[in-house]
Amino acid sequence: MKESDSNPQIGQIVQIQKGRDAGQYAVVIQRLDDKFVFIADGEKRKFDSPKKKNIQHLQCQDYMNEEVRRSLLETGRVTNGKLRWALGKFVEEVLEDLEKGDELDGERRRH
Repeated sequence: MKESDSNPQIGQIVQIQKGRDAGQYAVVIQRLDDKFVFIADGEKRKFDSPKKKNIQHLQCQDYMNEEVRRSLLETGRVTNGKLRWALGKFVEEVLEDLEKGDELDGERRRH
């Protein structure tokens, strides 16, 4: 396990690996201790009712949303809209690039 996998930071995007929400993405909004964090996505899981998750059940993404992080560190809060925006931006920038890369690789192999 990489170091970043075992040490999620506030504002970092994580993919849920275990439980009902497996496969979905969320934002770390608070670290409770060395084992647990609170996550929220601003939609199903709002800021005011975050999900407590064991960090072993999360896969940290190499993506930190600085606006969400700054808001949480400065005020202790973030809007649900900003959480949704951060996740949307992550999907747009990171996941779509990965898919495009996969498509290019597939096309190269076919030719």
